[in-house]
Amino acid sequence: MSETRTILLADAAQNGPRRRRAVPRQRTSLRHREARFGQIFISGYTLLLLAFGIVPALYALYLSFTRNGAFVGFENFTRIFADYRFWPAATHVAVYILFWLISLIVVVVALALIVHAIKVRWVSASARFLYYIPGAIAGASSVMLWLFLLDPTVSPVAGLLRGIGLDTLVRTVSIDNLPVIFTIIAFWTGAGSWIVIMYGALNNIDAEVMEAARIDGANAVQTAWHIQLPMMTKWISYMGVMSLAAGTQLFVEPRILSQATRGVVPEDYSLNQLAYLYAFRQNDFSGSAAISIVLLAIALILSSIFIFRGKLFESD
Repeated sequence: MSETRTILLADAAQNGPRRRRAVPRQRTSLRHREARFGQIFISGYTLLLLAFGIVPALYALYLSFTRNGAFVGFENFTRIFADYRFWPAATHVAVYILFWLISLIVVVVALALIVHAIKVRWVSASARFLYYIPGAIAGASSVMLWLFLLDPTVSPVAGLLRGIGLDTLVRTVSIDNLPVIFTIIAFWTGAGSWIVIMYGALNNIDAEVMEAARIDGANAVQTAWHIQLPMMTKWISYMGVMSLAAGTQLFVEPRILSQATRGVVPEDYSLNQLAYLYAFRQNDFSGSAAISIVLLAIALILSSIFIFRGKLFESD
């Protein structure tokens, strides 16, 4: 027995340091391989970001401070701010984003919590599937679908529209109703995918934490308020940033409604539409670029609030 122990101790003394050195080497090699694969995965995105994001933004910045190739300082910005169409368009976009973000964050988070709380598996899966279906009909096709829904002469919900005093398409898509209409369209097409994402975030919460809350006597509302919502903050912030970016680019919906209603919805309803008119109706690319830079600055400032308040880039 003593001889065996002596042999084991000698083997440990001889091979132990070698094994201890081998483990860090394996970990380092694994990290290098993971880093290499990570670089390969992001290289394609980086190239596309440079080609269709960074370079166009820098070119728009150049155009916004020049006119016919000559540096003009802030003249293009003062000109668009003095345009009688700019502030109404900015107000339309601001009201729409306010409606859109509040309804999206509140309703999506609430529905995700409800679906996650459903213990019957097929009911929960069916609910997620039903929420996700409208997301398959996005862009101009969803606006065309809603155009028929909003026209009382052909809409399957014509009785409901006439019941609230909307007996014609022109009255339905009046300027005062558009923020709500665009919010409903955006929610209908985008909320389903966010509900699925939030459901995944809820699944990532440690089961032991949830079990501890249950043992402590927390009910569903207390668990959601004190545990689930704080642990979903980063995901909610991410949803806010992405939805804000989409909201500032309001263009397709008012453009199609403007054509369908023959001008009832103005062609310059949103800032993106106004930038389009500057570029392709007035041949003023410097003014169009100035509007784009203003939109970019507003989106970056508001996104920063979501990022820092939600601690989006902080590690747990």
